[in-house]
Amino acid sequence: MLIHKAHQLAVHVLLLTGAVGLFCAPVAAKDPVAELQAQLDRGDLKLNYEATRGYLASVLHALKVPVDSQGLVFSKTSFQASRISPQTPRALYFNDDVYVGWVWGGDVIELASVDPQHGPVFYLLYQKKTQRPRFIRENASCLQCHQSQLTGDVPGLLMRSVYPDHTGMPVLTAGTYVTTDQSPMSQRWGGWYMDGKSAEPGLANGLVNDANHPEDLSGTGDSFRGRFDASEYLSAHSDPVALLVLAHQTHLHNLLTKAHDETLAALKEEAAIAQVLGDKTNEHSDSTLARIKAVCEPVVQCMLFSGEAKYPGPIEGSSGFTSRFESLGPRDSKGRSLRDFDLRRRLFKYPCSYLIYSEQFDSLPDAAKQYIYRRMWKILTGRDDSPAFNHLSDADRDAIYQILRQTKKDLPAYWNKP
Repeated sequence: MLIHKAHQLAVHVLLLTGAVGLFCAPVAAKDPVAELQAQLDRGDLKLNYEATRGYLASVLHALKVPVDSQGLVFSKTSFQASRISPQTPRALYFNDDVYVGWVWGGDVIELASVDPQHGPVFYLLYQKKTQRPRFIRENASCLQCHQSQLTGDVPGLLMRSVYPDHTGMPVLTAGTYVTTDQSPMSQRWGGWYMDGKSAEPGLANGLVNDANHPEDLSGTGDSFRGRFDASEYLSAHSDPVALLVLAHQTHLHNLLTKAHDETLAALKEEAAIAQVLGDKTNEHSDSTLARIKAVCEPVVQCMLFSGEAKYPGPIEGSSGFTSRFESLGPRDSKGRSLRDFDLRRRLFKYPCSYLIYSEQFDSLPDAAKQYIYRRMWKILTGRDDSPAFNHLSDADRDAIYQILRQTKKDLPAYWNKP
């Protein structure tokens, strides 16, 4: 009898939460690419086509994606792999919520655009001149790689490091790495070109000579000048500072997507159970609170750069990315910004992610934001001294706290308490 009632309750919850609708059509997106397509459809904007790079320059301009963010990937780790090689690297560009991939001679431009509530949405734009260019939403091929354990089982973003041979093919027996800001420098940038200056270039620019000894890379850290015709690209650089930011940003986007989805699922299931049981207390259960903590605590740690890999020495950019990124602000009354770089010991001078200002963060369910804000307040005011945040000095905590108090508009009232 108890088993039968439990089964009935489970069925009620599934029906009320919509968990049976796993194969529903994708929800309508409100990401930057979707907004750009709406402008094109209304005739408010046109994309310009050029013979060499198709729509690339026009797309970047329309989406406010800077050319100086360019990173060059020569490993065959895209579905356009046949066109990618050390002689024809894939170019990646990004801003805070859009990622654009371009391959020399490729049939399409690849885009991932972050919807505030649903995370990354994937698009293709065919490189064929037309009066009505259209961004085609793509799930089947993109999500084969972009929704897995590597992305937290949500539609996500991947920055991978591999051991590439002289054709750009990864030597998979040597292993691969997902690159985040916690990744050791020695494991980063395999299959990527990188210029600028870095005390630890990792696997950048390196090629496998012997598949039986893939760890013996040639050219690691060397200049990539002369390996391909850089004049065919919008920039001649693959900026190391941009690559560092990309590693942090992609990881945090995935954590925010998971926190959003799992928190909503927990709240929805709790409400369904309460409806079945006639519970009107309006208080979250221990189970729901535990589920929210499980997905939001990683956000807190990533936001405050817990576990960030140590920098072995100074890193210098090559393309102007560093100064432009810092100029975006906002700044407090002392001129401090969460976008100010350190680049000697760590990525940022004030280790708190600038994505706290993003629409994706602001669109988190209230229960998730309440958890994150409460935890950050405790950590930054010294009320929490757990080992995960030992990297933050008292000066770090106070600076981040003051910057946020002056620049983040929706902080809870208790943030104003001494």
